[in-house]
Amino acid sequence: MRALSLSPAQMRIAEAAFWLTLASSFFLLPDKLTLMSQVMIFGLFAVSLDMALGYAGILTVGHAAFFGAGAYAAGLLAKYGWSEPFSGLLFALAVCGALGYVLSYLVVRGADLTRLMITIGVCVLLYELANRLSGITGGTDGLQGVAIAPVLGLFEFDLYGKTAFCYAFGVVLAMFLLVRLVLRSPFGLALRGIHDSRKRMTAIGSPVEARLRMAYAFSAAVAGVAGALLAQTTQFVGIESISFNRSAEVLIILVLGGTGRLYGGMIGAIVYMLVHDWFADMNPQYWMFWLGIFLIAAVMLGRGGIMGALSRFVRTGKAR
Repeated sequence: MRALSLSPAQMRIAEAAFWLTLASSFFLLPDKLTLMSQVMIFGLFAVSLDMALGYAGILTVGHAAFFGAGAYAAGLLAKYGWSEPFSGLLFALAVCGALGYVLSYLVVRGADLTRLMITIGVCVLLYELANRLSGITGGTDGLQGVAIAPVLGLFEFDLYGKTAFCYAFGVVLAMFLLVRLVLRSPFGLALRGIHDSRKRMTAIGSPVEARLRMAYAFSAAVAGVAGALLAQTTQFVGIESISFNRSAEVLIILVLGGTGRLYGGMIGAIVYMLVHDWFADMNPQYWMFWLGIFLIAAVMLGRGGIMGALSRFVRTGKAR
């Protein structure tokens, strides 16, 4: 089958259509606004993982450490006196960016297996720390009493999830555009070069380790914003937000959507979470069985994820 070729202008139209369709769920799915808010948040989380794994080639299976840290940072800030939402996001971004940069000195220098074990270990340690400090974090009961002020001082978070949806959509879109800007910059192109051939980039004098540390820190900061956004829209932080299971879940989302592709995390989150919700409603007792069958079939049929399958049928003007 001959691939469909799209010009850059048509690609921009397709991108706009994607975000408009996502925004239209506010009107088309009024009973699913909470679910759609979480779909967008987990999409952003998957995009942050993709920057580290798909673009920089840093093997990590503990990215929930930053997602949970961002959630606790925003939640604790709101609980103990500062409930303005945007500053809470900035606080989580700064905390997780700094944490990611410090940990990058351990992660970047090791081999793939070493990175794998370090990221898992960090995630497990932070989970246990959150569990032990139950007087601060709430432990297994979760952090409660998180009250977020109205967005821009005007729009209160309601029970129907309308404000949460609009707030999440705006933040996710802004962060996605920021990530796209970074990945299309010379820094992003250098990351692609490092991913393809680290030795070649070292040979031409590129500061490989410094770039990888910055990429990991930026990825951690974006993951922290996603975690903070979940904490603010739900006004609750569960300890599972920092668990290894959350790391595995976002990895599944990214693989399903396609690694190393800008929209892979977003598409993967939409498909995974909607199918997850559908199977849970269809068969509450054995929904995980059907979800497992779906994931196996998706991986077997769609080499490179959903975006990889689409790329075999659609070519951009650059590829042509």
